[in-house]
Amino acid sequence: MANTKSAEKAARQAEKHRARNVALRSRARSGLRKVTAAVGTGDKAAATAAYREAMPAVDALVSKGKIHRNKAARHKSRLSARIKKMK
Repeated sequence: MANTKSAEKAARQAEKHRARNVALRSRARSGLRKVTAAVGTGDKAAATAAYREAMPAVDALVSKGKIHRNKAARHKSRLSARIKKMK
């Protein structure tokens, strides 16, 4: 338990921030899963569309400092390479 007013407020803020961070991460992960699933089906148009929808969510995590930019770049690079390999 928090012992001071400021600690109580910090705990409340931490709960709000955690909920927001979980939602943002979930949105990005869901997008990445949709791209992977579309690549698995072999539909290049669907995979490209899913990729275009997912990347803003990943970029938002980077701009907010929730994931490292290199991690985002790695995901983007690997997914785009898999899409480019499709026929």
